[in-house]
Amino acid sequence: MLIVMRKDATGAQVDGVLEVVSKLGFKGHAMPGAQRVAIGITGNKGPISADHFRYLDGVTDAIPVSKPFKLVSREVKQEDTVIQVGGVTIGGGTFAVMAGPCAVESREQLLEVARAVKEAGASILRGGAYKPRTSPYSFQGLRDKGLEYLAEARAETGLPVVTEVKDVETLPMVAAYADILQIGARNMQNFSLLEAVGQVPKPVLLKRGLSSTVEEWLMAAEYLASGGNYQIILCERGIRTFETVTRNTLDLGILPVLRELTHLPVIVDPSHATGRWAAVTPLARASVAVGADGLMVEVHPDPARALSDGPQSLKPSKFKTLMQGVRSVAGAVGMRLA
Repeated sequence: MLIVMRKDATGAQVDGVLEVVSKLGFKGHAMPGAQRVAIGITGNKGPISADHFRYLDGVTDAIPVSKPFKLVSREVKQEDTVIQVGGVTIGGGTFAVMAGPCAVESREQLLEVARAVKEAGASILRGGAYKPRTSPYSFQGLRDKGLEYLAEARAETGLPVVTEVKDVETLPMVAAYADILQIGARNMQNFSLLEAVGQVPKPVLLKRGLSSTVEEWLMAAEYLASGGNYQIILCERGIRTFETVTRNTLDLGILPVLRELTHLPVIVDPSHATGRWAAVTPLARASVAVGADGLMVEVHPDPARALSDGPQSLKPSKFKTLMQGVRSVAGAVGMRLA
């Protein structure tokens, strides 16, 4: 159920509706929009009668919501969600580029990359401190020391930081350093982690699972929103198919569909999508053209010696070329770079 408030509804009237929702045993989520406040209702096991709300002070309408993902649905919020982080805008016609190494390997490596991607035009620094890897023998990240290096790079360059949180245990430490909390593909349906991150008042980047459907992905986002965190960025990073010539298959066809289904911003990770550095730049340009709100790109000063995902990482000079192409396409489709 979506309760639509009048444009002139007061805060007291919104609170009054939320109180009625609570007394009925449900949870109300006040979602301010550009024109008016809407209140989404969750926790109901079946249909709710609109008559409970239609005649309350300040209410203009009560509308059933058909999608199982209610709070992140376009039915609940017509206008696009725009996220502000560290002076950077994500969504709403602004294109944000997140770039940096897959893993923070050393202070020197991170600072070199941070300076290079900032100069090339990136607006957010990415880098993994805690690395959930397929093999227990692979590099697992510098952990707390990696977070400290990310904070130092942010202080020097002014770039907000996005880094992955891999479990509930390390969430407080990561949240203390990160500007954006990344939930990786392997954790997309880690419901305990989703519930915990949903309580943290920071933007969340939610990657699509390795073999997840769009509905499963949006339901994972719903877990975050149901906890009270509506600052969610979706990230398409390729899915597993029968094809083996690339690491994954980038599903750009879902971006126009997502525009219809959800109000959340959507970015693309062409690095993980292909696993091949030579394919990253063409797919980055295609992502802009098809309507993405941003990119996440892996950059390393010496990919051949990278401790994680070297084959898909761009050298700083190649990233500079990527940014030139992104600017050209963004201008052609009416997007502006953050």
